[in-house]
Amino acid sequence: MLVYFYFVDFGLVFFVFSRHPEVLWAQRSDKVYLTISLPDAKDICVKCEPQGLFTFSAVGVHGESFHFTLELFGKIVPEGCKTNVGLRNIICSIMKEEKGWWKRLLKSEEKPAPYIKVDWNKWCDDEEQPNSDSASDDDDAAYVGEDDESSDDEGLLYLPDLEKARGN
Repeated sequence: MLVYFYFVDFGLVFFVFSRHPEVLWAQRSDKVYLTISLPDAKDICVKCEPQGLFTFSAVGVHGESFHFTLELFGKIVPEGCKTNVGLRNIICSIMKEEKGWWKRLLKSEEKPAPYIKVDWNKWCDDEEQPNSDSASDDDDAAYVGEDDESSDDEGLLYLPDLEKARGN
């Protein structure tokens, strides 16, 4: 998706465009996970602000600029936000200020931008969530290394061990 901005400087009009990568999201009662699909990204900058503002920018493999800002549904803890850069995507784990299930990702009740989608592979209903005593930062380990892409090993599709992810 391309978004065009223009500004006037000394009588000249400049057009600047920013592209948006696909953003998949899922939540737990204490965290939100954002998976940003941007292979081989460079100059990655992620900012988390307490009032729930999440800002991402990066440069793509061909030098194109990617940028977006999300006003999240609730407040977050910036110190509890972690980012892991993989070969095909960037996974951000964002700690909620208050535990609980958000109705939606964004504060706005409008339909989200088309590049923001639910990550059904990581989604967990409140009844399915592991109890808080056993799920701490180890919960992130189940998601950090995932690229959600097929493996080169004999053409087999990579499937995570669901029993380990659930803690059984």
